[in-house]
Amino acid sequence: MSVPMLELAPQNASVKEKILQGLSSIIDRSSFVLGENVKGLEAELAEYSGAKYAVGMSSGTDALLVALMALDIKHGDEVILPSFTFFATAGVVSRLGATPVFIDLDPETFNVTGALVEAAITPRTKAIIPVHLFGQLAEMPAIMAVADRHGIPVLEDACQSLGAKGWGLSAGQFGQMTGCSFYPTKNLGAFGDAGMTLVRDDEALAAKVRRLRVHGMEPVYVHHEIGMNGRIDEFQGLVLRAKLPMLEGWHEGRRRHAAWYIERLAAITPDQMVLPLEKVPDGRHIYNQFTIRVKGGRRDALMAHLRGLGIGCAVYYPICLHEQPCFEYLGYKKGRLAESELASQEVLSLPVYPEMTPAMLEEVAQGLLTFFGAR
Repeated sequence: MSVPMLELAPQNASVKEKILQGLSSIIDRSSFVLGENVKGLEAELAEYSGAKYAVGMSSGTDALLVALMALDIKHGDEVILPSFTFFATAGVVSRLGATPVFIDLDPETFNVTGALVEAAITPRTKAIIPVHLFGQLAEMPAIMAVADRHGIPVLEDACQSLGAKGWGLSAGQFGQMTGCSFYPTKNLGAFGDAGMTLVRDDEALAAKVRRLRVHGMEPVYVHHEIGMNGRIDEFQGLVLRAKLPMLEGWHEGRRRHAAWYIERLAAITPDQMVLPLEKVPDGRHIYNQFTIRVKGGRRDALMAHLRGLGIGCAVYYPICLHEQPCFEYLGYKKGRLAESELASQEVLSLPVYPEMTPAMLEEVAQGLLTFFGAR
């Protein structure tokens, strides 16, 4: 049996008719950018996340970029962020002329901690970007305590974790702002690129984000600052509104599959493979990725074995950001962020999307059990 890493068609089929009906209405109204679907999505996402304001953006990358612009991040500033994450988190910092300051991770969660953040703070630190990687919250109470003590704003990167919970709050309720992505592979995915900048409770900051996404313009043809074209279109607003009511069910489907994997694969010893750990108190990991650690230098061999069986799997991420050629100028030496470097050599993500059948889950499990000689 072939098991793809991700299969979007079944999920999209469940909302196809609703989207087609809505598309007809969009064409009839001929309002294609920042129309009623975008406004509706912003209101619904604010309610869902618990943030007071939500501003639709053209992508998750632009959602992060506009947030940093709203914080006036500029040349000479430093922004603390993890090295083990997707490139966009650092790319937006560099685009503004600021310096990304890469820090290591907690090897059990792949996320940064308050202690790691505090150790990296300097007089030039102007923002902190904790990434909630793979669907689990970073250590936000400790990170916020450090940030508040030093008077530094926090921008959550929730591009993989909208709906993740912990410490009585959700992603988007900790930092001053939060960037979200609706790339098609996310738990809530658009039919193309789309994103959202959440603003926790600052009305003036939300107004600035809205201006910046339309070239810093308010009112029309009056530009208070140099912004960008970060607008989200009506079609993506329609798609995301159609999907949002189903998101909680999709989260729970992923969580059920993750729990099944953890029980089914328990015979594989930790010196061979380490399963994901839900470490957040009263937390909810939403498993955008189900990521294992393969020990003993066997990750690539396991990946080849699974793919040979027709089982999809992927490495997120094979190269840390501090090791990327474009960041060589920062002077990070091999071994400085040892946990991040080790993670990049050991991680492997398995299929966990909610539409997987029991037979598909068992196929993946059998592939792993066979490789490790477990039962």
